[in-house]
Amino acid sequence: MNCTILGCGGYLPEQILKNVDLEQLVDTSDEWIVARTGITQRHIASEEQYASHLAFEAAKNALKDANISAADIDLIIVATTTPDNSFPSVASKLQNYLGLDNVPGFDLQAVCSGFIYGLQVTEAMMRTGKYKTVLLVCTEKMSSLLDWSDRATCVLFGDGAGAAVLQKGGSGEIIDSEVGASGKHYDLLYTDGGVSMNMMSGKIRMNGRELFRQAVEKMAQSVEQILQKNNLTMDDVSYLIPHQANVRIIDNIVERLKFDPDKVVKTIALHANCSAASIPLALAHMKFMHTLKKGDLIVVTAFGAGLTWGSALIRW
Repeated sequence: MNCTILGCGGYLPEQILKNVDLEQLVDTSDEWIVARTGITQRHIASEEQYASHLAFEAAKNALKDANISAADIDLIIVATTTPDNSFPSVASKLQNYLGLDNVPGFDLQAVCSGFIYGLQVTEAMMRTGKYKTVLLVCTEKMSSLLDWSDRATCVLFGDGAGAAVLQKGGSGEIIDSEVGASGKHYDLLYTDGGVSMNMMSGKIRMNGRELFRQAVEKMAQSVEQILQKNNLTMDDVSYLIPHQANVRIIDNIVERLKFDPDKVVKTIALHANCSAASIPLALAHMKFMHTLKKGDLIVVTAFGAGLTWGSALIRW
């Protein structure tokens, strides 16, 4: 049984916050942000836009790309760190927006690794034989978790959503996926609030230096392991899509893997870090730009709070 990507789509809010705009909010500069992160701008959702609204737009684009209707979906999985409510799930609200009923759905929380975790969960549920067509959506309103006085974190994140329609058979085959976690490092990246902790959503707090080291190590190792497991090397890879957290992290991973920089997908300059949505947004961008060709081997790899990480092999 092959789990394949039938279609993909993305959505970015209309409002754009450039680095020069951040200079009015916090002690920073466009030069500093670009040099440290590679980011020039990020999209910011309005107060009236929630994660579910971003998810709906990305889902519609993915369904259009897949050339199917919402009625063909028989399972919805949403990866998000920034749900509208503590409950119900974003997946439940998305089901309603799509005009569906009696279609199961749930949210998955693996922070920036949400897309990789979501692929593995999707494949596992398809193997039960109960689900044929799955809508996997990664949606984040990271701006709602930012402390706009903290220049170390407020410059890094943006809002957006990416979606994929997955089905049995067809092209875009998910060859393999691997995920990992290390809870002992949970305090490298976290929010200082939570429903059961202090009844607040909290703001993002980060140990940047150690997080950088862990991100490079875990993603590079993950890519090496999944390739070795499948008797492949970096020479077989057409494109590498890493999580879009920091251009220096990406460059360090590429150097460690000894991979051709021209085959590395980078959307961070215009999107910033959209957490779980980063990889599916990049994938949708490649599809829209007609970059992908049948037979291309794509490696996607992610790393996030938890700590969580993972990689997947996709044969287009």
